[in-house]
Amino acid sequence: MIKAVIFDMDGVIINSEPLHKKAYQMMFREFNLNVSDELYGSFTGMATLPICEKLCAEFSLNLSPKLLVKTKRKYFKSLFKNGYEFKLIDGVLKLIQHYKQNGITLVLASSASMDNINMIFKKFDLDQYFKAKISGADLKASKPNPEIFEKAAKLTGHPKKKCLVIEDATNGIIAANSAGIFCIAFDGGHSKNQDYNIADLVINKFESIYLEKLRSIKFPS
Repeated sequence: MIKAVIFDMDGVIINSEPLHKKAYQMMFREFNLNVSDELYGSFTGMATLPICEKLCAEFSLNLSPKLLVKTKRKYFKSLFKNGYEFKLIDGVLKLIQHYKQNGITLVLASSASMDNINMIFKKFDLDQYFKAKISGADLKASKPNPEIFEKAAKLTGHPKKKCLVIEDATNGIIAANSAGIFCIAFDGGHSKNQDYNIADLVINKFESIYLEKLRSIKFPS
């Protein structure tokens, strides 16, 4: 039976994508970047630095990617502190509480910066439920590289075969697959143009993965 659950944050715990998109759009305007919806969609699940590296390459910018990162985060923090509204995704808090009450170890593995993770966790009082948090922004490679989930699995204290990942983005699902961890794709409608066919299981409501429901799923032995 599953002993640990590794959560992504954006699109799984919170719907902060509109906030991120607004911050990116403000950064794009500052640097006169005409970013298509298709290109923007390919960024889903990636950390900010590799996104900005991709932008510099795509538009042949003679700028440091770190400058773009700093600018985007400036706008994100400004929007966050000035009351830009977003909330927990429906049903996720009850799922988190259900797992915690039943002895499941919870770890967060997000591509967001640790500053952003901490702001979100403080706003919604989530630290009480999670054993650990890991930011892809602090790692050598972002999703779809499996490093974040390999490290998250170690933080749970359980073997990977006793863990599962909940993701909403193609890049995150690829990362979980490459790490050899069972991956559930949450299709909540918050992340557009994502490929969920590569996930081990696809859900559209969190009630589908309460522990009694998970017992009917065949996990790798």
